[in-house]
Amino acid sequence: MKHVKAVIFDWAGTVVDYGSRAPMGAFVETFEQFGVPITIDEARGPMGMAKRPHIAALMALPRVAQAWAERHGHTPTDADIDAVYEVFVPKNIAVAASYSAVIPGVAEVASALRQNDIRIGTTTGYTREIIDEIVPGAAAQGFAPDSIVCTGDTPEGRPSPYMIYRTLPLLGVWRAKEAIKVDDTEVGIEEGINAGTWAVGVAVSGNAFGMSEAEVKALPADEFAARRNAAMARLKAAGAHYVIDSVADLMPVVYDIDARLARGERP
Repeated sequence: MKHVKAVIFDWAGTVVDYGSRAPMGAFVETFEQFGVPITIDEARGPMGMAKRPHIAALMALPRVAQAWAERHGHTPTDADIDAVYEVFVPKNIAVAASYSAVIPGVAEVASALRQNDIRIGTTTGYTREIIDEIVPGAAAQGFAPDSIVCTGDTPEGRPSPYMIYRTLPLLGVWRAKEAIKVDDTEVGIEEGINAGTWAVGVAVSGNAFGMSEAEVKALPADEFAARRNAAMARLKAAGAHYVIDSVADLMPVVYDIDARLARGERP
């Protein structure tokens, strides 16, 4: 591999936590605690954002804002967002380690990238204290990136490109076109596009499906196909240059991008 220098992965739903399920229970439980129940689908909507903006986006949903006003006597304020965030973070930390299983194929792809002298970076909507719960387990299962940039390390999270801008120098890469961003959320794809990297969407193992591997395998073929098509369409609409089922399918894409760069193409 001559032209691709780095691959920058998201964490939950991309390299660990098949279905990106760890934060979901924490969001639902937290809102329940404040007397304003939300659904899993509502909780998933802003996935990929930093967690405080994610909570702010949930509280701005008209249904949630109205329910909050009925329960608390006023529409959500910044102080309310802070209060919810304070309750959410310990819950997310508590469950993070139990959702640190590496997604099948990730360790093999990481090994193939290393053999091709491609550096491995990561960005995440998780804070450092949450990711610290996940990293040891992931490393033991064969995924140990060269860099980790978290929410809170940069002025803004996704869809801004700041986390990638911080990652590239950590990896010794200065041309964004020589890097590939891999993510299971629309804002994560936008992060890559805004940074000038190639962007690869992950349709089946992540947030768009929101199911465990066993649940995915149990789907009837027609339902699987419909869900897969919808997930791929969402990621394509966000700007993904390629969409794959899971990271296990990444290497042919890396070779294709390398060939495109050799021909003088750019993202």
